[in-house]
Amino acid sequence: MRVSSGSLIGPTRYIKVSNRIVRGSPLKLGLVGAGYWGKVYIKTIERLAGFSLTRLASNNSESRNLVHEDCQISENWQEVTGADDLDGVIIATPPNLHAQMVRAAIDSSNPVLVEKPLTLDIGEAKALLNAAKEQRAIVLVDHIHLYHPAFRVMKRLGKALGPVRAIHSMAGSWGPFRRDTSVLWDRGSHDVAMCIDILGHEPSQASVWKNKKQLTENGLGENLSALLTFPCGAKANLGIGNLFNEKKRSFTVQYDEQSLTYDDVGKVALFRRLKTGTVEAIDIKMTLPLDQVLMDFAVAIRRDTLDIEGLKLGVKVVNALNLCEKSI
Repeated sequence: MRVSSGSLIGPTRYIKVSNRIVRGSPLKLGLVGAGYWGKVYIKTIERLAGFSLTRLASNNSESRNLVHEDCQISENWQEVTGADDLDGVIIATPPNLHAQMVRAAIDSSNPVLVEKPLTLDIGEAKALLNAAKEQRAIVLVDHIHLYHPAFRVMKRLGKALGPVRAIHSMAGSWGPFRRDTSVLWDRGSHDVAMCIDILGHEPSQASVWKNKKQLTENGLGENLSALLTFPCGAKANLGIGNLFNEKKRSFTVQYDEQSLTYDDVGKVALFRRLKTGTVEAIDIKMTLPLDQVLMDFAVAIRRDTLDIEGLKLGVKVVNALNLCEKSI
């Protein structure tokens, strides 16, 4: 439940009807979903100071063993999204469920952090944005690479290097093979989000083609290539897939005099390559991206002001992926 803007008392605490947020005290969070990424959230919340997992909605039979004994567990997700004893709600479910869950949290005045992609349907995404604007909601979308310190430094440095000429990205691994989300929407949402965040615009054109398709014992795998054209004239060449023999993540932004490469898999997370061919590593003060996601969520909750910039980008990503899907 959000703190009302008129409830600020003194410089250090906020009051609301059913719960008190004291600056420095743990924020009470609810989580919907205890699958692979939900478990990562549970471990991260447990490790970080300033957060307490108060409620969990999950059908996972191991749920009781995943959380502390004081955490309330329910199979009904509405008991979390609509709870009035929480400071924020995290949605970590398959994306086809995101729209109704995020909307329920918004309608209950609960700040919400939702996994990418925001939705699988642009109509649903736009409806969430409109609802958030109307209710002055706090909605963040976890495009995890946007929170990586190396990517944030790359974006900051790039602003002084002139216009972006091109983007080249290669990202994938062996698996995961998901039944509820295609490779384009699962993996492509990362690269598309980074492109939009760097360039500030959605692509105006998109072409996507399949390089490899294989039925594995765990599900269908695909490797895809995409060419995105942006209004500024820059083009992004993306390679994504879940049939890679080894894990890869390389995102390069080309400027006139140099390029910057973000690589969260290699030994050097960020480096520049000059036109002369010289390569220079850039020092980064590392923070785990999901730690940063939760810290940004906490800042938004405590400020208690309309915060939908991440939601706006999430809508742009859904729209871009929809454009890509139509081209296949």
